[in-house]
Amino acid sequence: MAADRRAALLDRCLAVLTEDGFSHLSLREIAAGVGTSHRMLLYHFGSREGLLAQVVERIEAEQRAALAALAVGSDDPAEVSRRFWRRLADPALAPAERLFFEVYVNALYDRSWTEPFRASVVAAWTAPVEELFVRLGFDEAQARTRTRLALAATRGLLLDLLITGDRDVLDGAADLFARVITAPCPE
Repeated sequence: MAADRRAALLDRCLAVLTEDGFSHLSLREIAAGVGTSHRMLLYHFGSREGLLAQVVERIEAEQRAALAALAVGSDDPAEVSRRFWRRLADPALAPAERLFFEVYVNALYDRSWTEPFRASVVAAWTAPVEELFVRLGFDEAQARTRTRLALAATRGLLLDLLITGDRDVLDGAADLFARVITAPCPE
């Protein structure tokens, strides 16, 4: 029961933080936004930063699940990449993605509360994406290299979209990237 209450509270926090960001919000302000007390947030998440780490962990898990679902039944890796880009480029996801990059920036400064994020922001993605590339015919070394390139390029395209809003150009760039990243290695 406590786990259910914690999950429901995390859902409400996710809604508030993806809409408003977090840099300017205190724990009390976050609590007011979700209709609870700051003490309840401390009880369930340990600190403001612990809450933020849990929110971003949830966002990332949802994105990995979406990628896995998009890959089911497809043997066209470029199409999987295109579908995933369309999902990421959905304006409805922009608030959650801004929150992701907000935490990412804090991780660059090695903030202690971002340690779980730093540990998972690449590592949690490598196995499922490498598995996808292997399933699509690439050997393990190629899959590992392509995975890191895919993560870096996709995040770069997404950051560019969030900053510039140049959807047409970036959709074209994402399509080009899908063809490049899935092309066979030259002999």
